[in-house]
Amino acid sequence: MNALSHPMKPMINGLRTIILGVDPNIQEQVKWNSPSFFYAGEMPPFNPKEYKRDICVINLVKKDELRLIFPNGARINDPTGLLQGNFPDSRKMIVISKEANLSSFQSGLTQIFRLWIETINKE
Repeated sequence: MNALSHPMKPMINGLRTIILGVDPNIQEQVKWNSPSFFYAGEMPPFNPKEYKRDICVINLVKKDELRLIFPNGARINDPTGLLQGNFPDSRKMIVISKEANLSSFQSGLTQIFRLWIETINKE
């Protein structure tokens, strides 16, 4: 992250702080050259090819928006309305523009990450 050159770097760092603060079992790694978050806690057994531990990746392709890609987002019953998309592979995303106020997303993001943990651990 220190070497990252992106116009939305302050927002990226704010997102990282929010996400990592949701639960101590949420950990971070770099995947596809982007911050990626996974669940490191106990889970029922599953096929590793299902990638159930992967929560989301912050897509950094665009310079004026961030896309939080949730590979298993369709499994979450999202009461916040933040998760978007109708993809056949069950992914959903949240789009955050550079003009957005990150604090307005904090409550919804926290709720989605908690629902993700609850939903995936029940499967």
